[in-house]
Amino acid sequence: MKAPSGRPSKQEMRLWQRASGALKDQNSIFIAGLSRRTALRNPDIEAAVIRATSHNDSSIDYRNAQRIYTWVRMSPAFLKPIVWSISIRLEKTRSWVVALKGLMLMHGVFCCKEPAVQMIGRLPFDLSNFKDGHSNPGKTWGLNVFVRAYYAFLDRKSTFLFLNSQERKGRRRGSEESTLMQDLVRLQKLQGLVDMLFQIKPQAHGMIGTLVLEAMDCVIIEIFDMYSIVCNGIARVLVRIYSAGKVEAAMALKVLQKATEQGEELSLYFEVCRDIGVINASECPKIEQIPEEDIRELEDIINGVSEKSDMNRSVPQEEKAIVLREDEKKYSKSSLKTIVTDNWEVFDEDSMKINGESRSVAMEKSMVRENPFAVSLIPSAHHHVYAKSEDLPDLISFL
Repeated sequence: MKAPSGRPSKQEMRLWQRASGALKDQNSIFIAGLSRRTALRNPDIEAAVIRATSHNDSSIDYRNAQRIYTWVRMSPAFLKPIVWSISIRLEKTRSWVVALKGLMLMHGVFCCKEPAVQMIGRLPFDLSNFKDGHSNPGKTWGLNVFVRAYYAFLDRKSTFLFLNSQERKGRRRGSEESTLMQDLVRLQKLQGLVDMLFQIKPQAHGMIGTLVLEAMDCVIIEIFDMYSIVCNGIARVLVRIYSAGKVEAAMALKVLQKATEQGEELSLYFEVCRDIGVINASECPKIEQIPEEDIRELEDIINGVSEKSDMNRSVPQEEKAIVLREDEKKYSKSSLKTIVTDNWEVFDEDSMKINGESRSVAMEKSMVRENPFAVSLIPSAHHHVYAKSEDLPDLISFL
């Protein structure tokens, strides 16, 4: 049925777009089947990527997404053709549907936790200026912003995973543990990633559909996991604060203050997600805030760190070791332990419960029910990152 003006109705336009998208997908699969198998090109992988990133905006091909994750875990040799296929698919598309599905697929690849994934570096495709070319810009601007924000986070995360991997390799060669300053820098970089995750949210009315909700489910798991790592990292740093210098102590306070701000933002973010119907947001426990008096108490302790350090420099080495051990024991038993454990207990992966079950178990059950990338997006505690000025692999060097 046509509109009174003689133009196609919205329903007819939607049916035409779906048919056109399905035809494009089938044509792409046909062309992929004719390609010659090489180190970068695998017709089966290309077909699975195309099906998992189809133009259908009402559903996701879970089966082919899981096939891709199985390949990633099976052998590092499969990673290059997978990343190549996703990159070629996303570089060519002008559809927000394909772009968003491709980003979720790439997100799942990172969550497979395979060492080879950490060597990707910068993402070998660029969606920083993405614009949907098939719909009215006035209706898709929010979706364009969503895609760009999601891409920006994944690109930054991929970079940090690479740099963190290189740093760990360097420490293994030198048999050295990370310094307190390195741990603090790593926490700041993680907090920067959390800030980027906060930017991934619906920006306009009318964009709360199946795909956006699925993407938000993935983001909720990522943000909860990353903030948990930050809080656990802060707990470990604070225990070492008495042996720190003035610079490290001041930096630790900034990290703690930032964690307080992000805790407040996280509560608001989860509230918005619950309101729009994000399943995994309803599974998250209440976020406890750090009391202001505890922050002030930490400030007082940090202000005394330089004096403590000066005193320790005048003590013989063997006595200094005893003093530091006693300080750490005292610190771990102080009221600040309440900040680290009791008030942040909801972020401890080992102790947190959801309806009587551990977070990992409860989240996994929820994801299996609602999340297309359940197997890949089980939260991990291995995303510590550390950024520094190093050359990053790009599409040419990685592939």
